[in-house]
Amino acid sequence: MKKLNISLSSISNVKEFVEIVTMSDFEIDLVSGRYTVDAKSIMGIFSLDLAKPIELVAHTDNADELFEKLKKFAV
Repeated sequence: MKKLNISLSSISNVKEFVEIVTMSDFEIDLVSGRYTVDAKSIMGIFSLDLAKPIELVAHTDNADELFEKLKKFAV
């Protein structure tokens, strides 16, 4: 399991983020406070408080390629 803190500050950022993570063949969650949603779900992401950084949890040991693609969202 690998973790990364990200920020999704606009609708276009959310759309781009979902396009990137849906290409992954492993489970990816977003955690905000006590809420956890599927990172591949646009509706789930919009249910979170996007004003604060969100923790991305990739359920794999090899997330380096994914994290490289998501570095623009990292905080």
